Amino acid sequence: MNDIYIRKLLKQVKNGNVSVDDAYEQLKEMPFKDMGFASIDNHRALRTGFPEVVFCQGKTPGQIGCIMSELVKNGGNIMGTRADREDFDEVIKIIPKARYFETARIIAVMDEDGRDSELDSFKTVSVVTAGTADIPVAEEAAVTAEILGNRVDRIYDVGVAGIHRLFAKLDIIKKADVVIVVAGMEGALASVVGGLVDAPVIAVPTSIGYGSNLGGLAALLSMLNSCANGVGVVNIDNGFGAAYLASVINRKR
Repeated sequence: MNDIYIRKLLKQVKNGNVSVDDAYEQLKEMPFKDMGFASIDNHRALRTGFPEVVFCQGKTPGQIGCIMSELVKNGGNIMGTRADREDFDEVIKIIPKARYFETARIIAVMDEDGRDSELDSFKTVSVVTAGTADIPVAEEAAVTAEILGNRVDRIYDVGVAGIHRLFAKLDIIKKADVVIVVAGMEGALASVVGGLVDAPVIAVPTSIGYGSNLGGLAALLSMLNSCANGVGVVNIDNGFGAAYLASVINRKR
């Protein structure tokens, strides 16, 4: 239960909209609420600065709806990742202001007190892809970064097979506080970008590629073996993890 939620609750008590007993019952749910099939982490934002994020894959639409309806009570920007249209259709019945980012496969609920209204005061993340086929993973990163309070520049399809395309966008990339590079095949773009910018580079290998790409393993190993300094690597197709890390870096800089 984060500070936004507590402030709202205290205001409701002061205005007579919530009784002291009801407020006490709500506060008893700290630090988590056991829903049987899920335990909602109400203290995630207090510990880490960001609310709990729902990983929708493997959950039923009904479970996702119940979890997000609980999380939204705590305030802040709420996310569900790896969500499909059926999941969103269930969530929007319960939370009418929910939005669905189809390419990113993200359900988002923007709180009126959340960071979405303050994006201009936050730092920039550039999300760069090697190819068009990498865009779904890149959009997961881009949308996540925006929801977590960053300004995002999208630079897509600038892979090393036509490296002049990258150089044409290099001035934008160099202005970023953090750069996320999303690439499949052999994953070479992360090393190239890492050798050209002074910002931290977070490499995201994707499962895009021919047979010897091995579902992204080739790109992962290539990025882990990067000779460029300042390149970190997240798991295959993990756009969310890259954006979360970029947001943590930007909060500390």
